[in-house]
Amino acid sequence: MNVGIPRELRAGENRIAISPETVKKLKKKGLNVLVQKGAGSSAHFKDEDFQSAGAQLVSAEQAFGSEIVFKVHKPTVPEISMMKKGSLLLSMMEPFQLDGTLEKLAQAGIDALGMEVIPRTSRAQSMDALSSQANIAGYRAVLEAAAQYGRFFPLMMTSAGSAKPAKLIVLGAGVAGLQAIATAKRLGAQVEAYDVRAEVKEQILSLGAKFIDLNLGEEGSGAGGYAKELSAEAKTKQQALLTERLTKADVIITTANIPGRKAPTLVTEEAVKAMRDGSVIIDMAAASGGNCPLTEADRVVIKHGVKIVGIMNYPSLVATDSSNFYSQNLYHLLSLLIVEKAGQATLEVNLQDDIIDASLMVYNGAVRFPKPQTKTN
Repeated sequence: MNVGIPRELRAGENRIAISPETVKKLKKKGLNVLVQKGAGSSAHFKDEDFQSAGAQLVSAEQAFGSEIVFKVHKPTVPEISMMKKGSLLLSMMEPFQLDGTLEKLAQAGIDALGMEVIPRTSRAQSMDALSSQANIAGYRAVLEAAAQYGRFFPLMMTSAGSAKPAKLIVLGAGVAGLQAIATAKRLGAQVEAYDVRAEVKEQILSLGAKFIDLNLGEEGSGAGGYAKELSAEAKTKQQALLTERLTKADVIITTANIPGRKAPTLVTEEAVKAMRDGSVIIDMAAASGGNCPLTEADRVVIKHGVKIVGIMNYPSLVATDSSNFYSQNLYHLLSLLIVEKAGQATLEVNLQDDIIDASLMVYNGAVRFPKPQTKTN
């Protein structure tokens, strides 16, 4: 059975869905690994590295023609046309975009597992690609902030004088936000953080940051550890209370996202106007509309004297490690689907497995996402 890994063609994407180390693991399971020539170059993996690990170098058509296909991003229509009926795709699927990709896969008879809907349970931790990539993104976003900010992050004392540490606020304390807090603290910044979910306060404090406690009159915790959308009244109150705090920050890093919804506005134009010239906003929600209305996707702009960074793909900027982590996520998920029969690796989709059931978006010619929700009284 072949596992094919094609080159990612999306603009600005440097990752590949496999590493040479994961090739070795798949080979031990009795699988043949077909990697498109040059597919790992942007992630600094040479063709020779894949060959040494036991992979075959092939064309895009051969990689897509495999029984199992690993990808970072969902396939385009031309890529789907190269895949064969009955094959299995493991990839980020961006299901909330509703662009017809899932339907096209179903029509082509291709089964698909979406990496962003892996349940956040202890058993699924090794497969949680959203967390592995968000962890890297949070780290890289702080480095971007330090590079864009024209002053020191830490307290600096020299014979010529001293510089105060930067005041940095992180909005959203999910995986990316917590990593941003930790990285900013290591760089010496004074860090405060805010999240609508009260239960993350302890995690923020454990990293040495101060927790911004706002009384909104309602709880923001949603299912699966994610934040839920606040009421209109709570949103208005949140923006008003935050604005006063944000105007005192030198650097703001926003990470707030709600699955399937436009990112909430946390940094208003009023707040930006009141910030000091030379301050920096890193809007990590740029891909879903931005936490600041002045953010421009994949651009760095200056508005009211404040630099606003709208980079949408931070993991791609750390492509080697991001690819390593992601390929491990794929490997662990595929391990649930591979069984050995008569000395050969066989693919079995067990819908009784909660992880497979939750992440299987297309199966047997039918779209299974979104899953029907059961109402409870």
